[in-house]
Formats: sequence, C-alpha cells, structure tokens
Amino acid sequence: MNQITGLLLCIRKTVKLYESMLKPVCDHYRLTLIEADIISFLQNNPGKDTAGDIVGLRMLSKGNVSQAVESLIQKSLLQRQQDRSDRRKIHLSLTPAAQPVTAEIDEIRERYLKKIFAGFSPEERELFAELNSRIIENAKNAMGKVD
Repeated sequence: MNQITGLLLCIRKTVKLYESMLKPVCDHYRLTLIEADIISFLQNNPGKDTAGDIVGLRMLSKGNVSQAVESLIQKSLLQRQQDRSDRRKIHLSLTPAAQPVTAEIDEIRERYLKKIFAGFSPEERELFAELNSRIIENAKNAMGKVD
C-alpha cells in the first residue's frame, strides 16, 4: 500500500471506528452523530463555546452545526447565552440534562483510545501526538489557514 493510501485509510478507519462506537449512545438518546459531536466538543474544550468554534475546530459546515444546535436546544441538552461585551456572539453551554450523555461519551472516548492505541508504549503515544500535531499544522498551512 502506498503512503497516501495508508494515511487516508488510517484516517477513515479511525473515524469509522469512533462513529460506530458512538452510535449506540446516539440511538439511546436520539441524537445525530453531529449532535453527539457538539456535546462532546463542548464538554472537552473549555472556553471554545460558540458555533464558530465548533465549525472551525471540528471542520463541520455552518448549516449542519446551526441545525444541530437548534435541535439540542429543543431537546433541553444545550442552552445559549449572549456575550456581555459583544451582543453578536452567542455562547453555548450544556445543561444538566446533558450530563448522562457526556458521561457515556467520555466512557466511549476512553474505550476508543484504548482500542486504537493497543500495544503502543507511552513513548509511542507521545511521539504520535507530536507527529499528528505537525501533520495538522502542515495541512492548515497548505490550506492557507493559520490559526
């Protein structure tokens, strides 16, 4: 297998595994994968709490994020609050009703990491994190988007 095929296969397989592990939670709470992703994002990224943050860091479309946010608000799992200094900015936060969902997602994330890093030493995991950060930075630069 050539290098590009291997890289793309790695990305796709790891995403598919995560989504397949997340699906039972989505089914149980009647969530879409994007809704579960937004809940997970808000739980794990303190200070990154706007729809724009989600769009930028998860690379999801604005329309899909907007629709999912509205759905999560209707399900009482999310609330929005206007920024005090910039009325155009809306902050999103999880409600207490989202706690069982976040607990299950956190458990799945732990199981997922154990599966994909099975047989890796702590040093190898650290090296992977460093190399992954460099690849992400190179991709951002190649796309002309430096954050």
